[in-house]
Amino acid sequence: MCLINFHLQNHPNYKLIVAANRDEFYARPTRPAQFWEDEPNLLAGRDLVQMGTWLGITKSGRFAALTNYRDPAQFGVVKRSRGEIVQNFLVEDTSPLDYIQQLSENKDLYNGFNIVIGNTDRLHYYNNINHQVMDIPKGTHGLSNHFLNTPWPKVTKGKIMLKDYVTKNEIVDADELFTILLNAELAEDENLPNTGVGLELERQLSPLFIQTPDYGTRCSTVLFVDHDNNVTFIERTYENGQLKLENNYSFQISY
Repeated sequence: MCLINFHLQNHPNYKLIVAANRDEFYARPTRPAQFWEDEPNLLAGRDLVQMGTWLGITKSGRFAALTNYRDPAQFGVVKRSRGEIVQNFLVEDTSPLDYIQQLSENKDLYNGFNIVIGNTDRLHYYNNINHQVMDIPKGTHGLSNHFLNTPWPKVTKGKIMLKDYVTKNEIVDADELFTILLNAELAEDENLPNTGVGLELERQLSPLFIQTPDYGTRCSTVLFVDHDNNVTFIERTYENGQLKLENNYSFQISY
């Protein structure tokens, strides 16, 4: 997952609104979002290489989403799969802060990551680079491959577009959120971060929706939860930048 835009509380009808893109190599096998056969309370897509996930929610309202921290020095360094971080939290009953404590104690087992973790009422943020832990405040937030709300062009643009939409609309239209996620405009060179991957790749990775010959946005996820705990989860999967499949799920959280 390489871009997570979300709006927490601070809306008349929804406690949580998420619009997220997962970027990955096109050749990496992936299962579209569904309730897992081996964990029937868990709704998420699944990486079929390591069998973990990048974003998911459970029938009891546990939620987690993860992005990798971009560091060229870690490319090719083999450590434990970061996809297990999301999966393990969602299938366990450990409290979010206790789980973050466990992660901090084992932070060196994984390459760099960020995680948004908690439930649909309260979310926390942790990364294993500077070990920041925070209770995420109400409002609109964005996370890509640096830290929470780092003002990369895609993060800033996604936050502005999401906030503008949700503050003007009492009822969320999923298609409007997917339109935000499809924004493929390259950032201006002077606004690009310098993450060590070179100028041309920085350009290619700068849009909300990424398309390169062998890597790009594989799926977009829109999730919203109203104040009556009704969940809407929609995933659109893409193949070489073209829409391939849409999956829709609705359920009510049961604590």
